[in-house]
Amino acid sequence: MKPYTFRACFIDPFQGDIGARFATDTLLAKKAAIYVDNSSEYAKGLAAHFKQSFSKRDGKIVAEYSYAQKETNFQVALTKIKATQPDVLYVPGYYEEVGRIIKQARAMDMNCAIVGGDGWDSPKLPEIASVRALNNTYFTNHFSPDAESPEVKAFVVNYLKEYKQKPLACAVLGYDSVKLLADAINRAGSVDKQKVAEALAATKNFKAVTGALALDKNHDAVKSVAIIEYKDGRQVYKTTIEP
Repeated sequence: MKPYTFRACFIDPFQGDIGARFATDTLLAKKAAIYVDNSSEYAKGLAAHFKQSFSKRDGKIVAEYSYAQKETNFQVALTKIKATQPDVLYVPGYYEEVGRIIKQARAMDMNCAIVGGDGWDSPKLPEIASVRALNNTYFTNHFSPDAESPEVKAFVVNYLKEYKQKPLACAVLGYDSVKLLADAINRAGSVDKQKVAEALAATKNFKAVTGALALDKNHDAVKSVAIIEYKDGRQVYKTTIEP
C-alpha cells in the first residue's frame, strides 16, 4: 500500500467475485466456461477470482481457454467450449476481442449467457458483436446511467447537457475521484498532505455517483457494483450488487 494513493474504483478481484455471484445467484448457473485474454493482467485477474468464487459457490468450471489481444478467429476454442455445454461463458476482456468472440459464439448457436467485466463498456461493442448477438449478455460495471439514485440522475442530466451523450464509467470515476478528494480536504480543514491522507483513509459512506463509498485498510474502494445487460444492442440497467 502506498500511503498517498487511494482508489475511487473497486479492484479487479472484487469485480471477478461479483461476476461469479451474479452468475450463480441471478442466472442460476451451475457450469461455467472461462475464455480469457492471456496478454492482459486485468483479464487474468478477473478470471482467477471468478473461478475461485464460482467454485466456492458450488459451481463447476467445465472449460478454460485463452486468447491474445488482436486475435480475430476464436472458433477453435469456442467449438471446444460449446462441447462442454456451459450455462455461462465468462469473458473478462476488452470490447474489441469480446465483440468478435460473442459474434462468433452466437453464429455457432452458443446461446448460453455470456458475462464479462468493465472492459466491455464501449459504444463500439454492438457494432463489433452485432445487436442480436449481444442479447443474454451481461457485464459488471462501476455504474449505470439508468440507475435510479439521485446522484446518478443529476450527473447524467448535467453530462448530457454538456457533452450530448451519456457518460461512460471512466467519466464518472474521474468525477468521483475529484469529489472524494475535495471532501477529504474539507474534512481535514487543510491541504496538508498528511492530514488529507488521514481524512481520505477515514472515508465512510461517501455519496459518490458510483455508489456509497468507503475506503478499506489498503485504500481500495468498497462499494456496490452495477450489472449491465445488453438488450437489442442497448445497455440496460439490470441490478446492483452490494459488497
